[in-house]
Amino acid sequence: MAIFIAKRIVQSIPTMVGLTIVSFLMVHVVPGGPAQAMLGPKATPQRVAAIDREFGLNKPLYIQYAKWFWALLHGNLGVSYFYNLTVAKLFEIDMPRTLAIVGISTVISNAVAILLGCIQAYWRDSWFDHVSNTIAYFFYSMPTFWVAIIVLVIFAIDLNMFPSGGISDPTAPQNIGNWASHVTLPVFTLVIVSVAGWSRFMRTSMIDSLVQDYVRTARAKGLSEFAVVFKHALRNSVLPLITLFGYNIPTLIGGALFVEVVFNYPGMGLLTYNAAIKRDYPIVMGAVLLTGLLTIAGNLMADVLYGVFDPRIRYD
Repeated sequence: MAIFIAKRIVQSIPTMVGLTIVSFLMVHVVPGGPAQAMLGPKATPQRVAAIDREFGLNKPLYIQYAKWFWALLHGNLGVSYFYNLTVAKLFEIDMPRTLAIVGISTVISNAVAILLGCIQAYWRDSWFDHVSNTIAYFFYSMPTFWVAIIVLVIFAIDLNMFPSGGISDPTAPQNIGNWASHVTLPVFTLVIVSVAGWSRFMRTSMIDSLVQDYVRTARAKGLSEFAVVFKHALRNSVLPLITLFGYNIPTLIGGALFVEVVFNYPGMGLLTYNAAIKRDYPIVMGAVLLTGLLTIAGNLMADVLYGVFDPRIRYD
């Protein structure tokens, strides 16, 4: 297993290098720049040129990339143009907040999707299956930001059940309850979007497992339906979800971006959104690079979990 993981890490190096090149070029070819964002639309060319010289943006792109990549190899993501802090420090502050809502929503989404998919598969073509499919298709086809806005309007504005944004209420006691009330709606939004897609995969996989010979054998031995479904069929049915988890990390992070913007939640998504508007290149490139690292790590984790859940798979 250790050799397999080491090989995968080595194989990911060219991917990461390519990602740095693509992200650098995409950020720098966009019209405008940090100087224009700082000085406003009435900025004089002389002022813009002075800011560009200060940040080294007046040099050729290949020199800027080489300088940034060399610093990156030494663990330096650069310094934000607007926050006067290193990018690593900003990520250290905001990344745990994003990982908190993404992690909680992932755990809840998987649990709900597995249970819902199993029930739909067992009673397929029933009224519950048809209603669940209709709801799942509806939310699966809706953009994340639209779902977030609807959740915000219903539960924060109309019903006034939860705060409309932020991470805590400064006038209330700073405890876990204060934090939980503010993250409930962002987490709920991510859960809705994730369950809508993941339950479909779970349903299809479970339907396929329930007609296999080993399930018939388990029933012939007199095992209860609960044991047949949740012990024998479930173990093989969750394998597609493991693969889906690895490939959905960029989707989760991207969904968190829209959710954080709608709910004004101070995490990586809101930080990256503001940095993109202000043309804060170091933050945007660091965020793209970090997302790539998380994607590679997620795929590697999916491969490892495959070996855990399926004894037929060996990486020796």
